Amino acid sequence: MSFNPTEHQHIRFNPLKGEWVLVSPHRMMRPWTGQVEKVSDDDNQSKTDTSNPLSPGAKRGNGQVNPCYESTYTFTNDFPALLEDIPEPEVKNGEENELFQVKAARGTCKVMCFHPRSDISIPLMSVSEIVKVIENWMREIKELGEKYSWVQVFENKGAIMGCSNPHPHCQIWASDFLPNEGRVKNETQRKYFEKHGKPLLKDYVTQECSKKERIVFSNSDWVVLVPYWALWPFETMILPIPKEESVPLPKRMTDLSADQIESLAEAVKVITTKYDNLFNTSFPYSMGWHGAPTGKYLAENMNHWVFHGIYYPPLLRSATIKKFMVGYELLAQAQRDLTAEQAAERLRNCPDRHYKL
Repeated sequence: MSFNPTEHQHIRFNPLKGEWVLVSPHRMMRPWTGQVEKVSDDDNQSKTDTSNPLSPGAKRGNGQVNPCYESTYTFTNDFPALLEDIPEPEVKNGEENELFQVKAARGTCKVMCFHPRSDISIPLMSVSEIVKVIENWMREIKELGEKYSWVQVFENKGAIMGCSNPHPHCQIWASDFLPNEGRVKNETQRKYFEKHGKPLLKDYVTQECSKKERIVFSNSDWVVLVPYWALWPFETMILPIPKEESVPLPKRMTDLSADQIESLAEAVKVITTKYDNLFNTSFPYSMGWHGAPTGKYLAENMNHWVFHGIYYPPLLRSATIKKFMVGYELLAQAQRDLTAEQAAERLRNCPDRHYKL
């Protein structure tokens, strides 16, 4: 018997996280008798809903009234997880206990509405509208990044991902510390650069573009692919395409040129459209952008970093069956059924034109 990656279980290494994932493709044959989710009811959203606290002209929970915005709109979260002004934790007897470490966590949280309409999402927006979203992300990252070490832009789409408001929006959390994901990626990329003299993700995307096995979409500046080490069934990454050897890849979103912004908007629209077309539903996901740390790290050499985006969608077999990260995944290591190559092929074959159109 010879090894077949589409039939036989195996483990794959994620060099960005220093972790392994178990791939068990034969499990796709098992019948499903577990939880079935409700189909997204985004189609029932009204175009304008003044009762929605994120809509133009609506009153929010703290009594403030939104302006009648016509494009993107950003405000400080009314119920933030991070605050700027807090006291330092007390250390008893003047000594910090190695087993009970505590530090102050300072920061701020913002909400950014993508569009004034409540019945629309990123894949149904025009490229020019998505460009405005990206430009606003860049402004926020630049402004917050002057003070804070990490600025995390992320979108939770769909109730299945814990999104409490259907109006198209994202969140931006800035902190004076490096969160776990940023800290680990900073370390792994630095170690790779010190060993090889090139950024880890530059080498990775170069080889992916050569192999073409996991590519979903590409244009002049960006490639969307299912990473070799993907955890979630239809997980994807958006990565800049290396061109001339002497031209560095962007380390942060704020490094993007006008052309790169527009081509990134196209890539975002295409992958989210393909997601929706996969099961003819408003595809839920958590997504975000990772770039080199900011704040005090702006003065440091960050040549090991490459800016990139990540989409983590939970759906597995249909619009109503999702993957759960439980049991073995929580107690041992992550596991997936569908191979990254199979997932990429299915997404690649989905139309670029949205099914609602």
